[in-house]
Amino acid sequence: MTLQIDDVIATFDMLDTWEDRYRYLIEMGRSLAPLLDEERSEHNRVRGCASQVWLVTRLTQRPDGSPLLRFRGDSDAHIVKGLVALVLSFYDGKAPQDVLSSDVMGLFKQLELSEHLTPQRSNGVRSMVERIRRDATQALA
Repeated sequence: MTLQIDDVIATFDMLDTWEDRYRYLIEMGRSLAPLLDEERSEHNRVRGCASQVWLVTRLTQRPDGSPLLRFRGDSDAHIVKGLVALVLSFYDGKAPQDVLSSDVMGLFKQLELSEHLTPQRSNGVRSMVERIRRDATQALA
């Protein structure tokens, strides 16, 4: 996934209506690389989401040996898949300690997504973020 947060913010700013912004979210979801069938496992399923959401976390290393987290994900719902893409573009490629010190909810507020998501979708996003933070904590252990 090659979404850059600055590009997402700029695109959201250019779009006039929420219908257009939702369409953009759906396009973002389509940019996600598909998960393998075996990755759509109960182990990778994010609990607390009304839709099916899967998150694959991999701990790698930078050339200097410092830890780096890579994330892949998917959902069976179009808008939720776009939210997955947005959240993963925010956290993917960060060190575990940077994941723990970053708050994607600030981005959601900046994009005004917080006010336009249903309570179920907001809970799902929180569940996904909690899972990512838990994976980052485990990577530091």
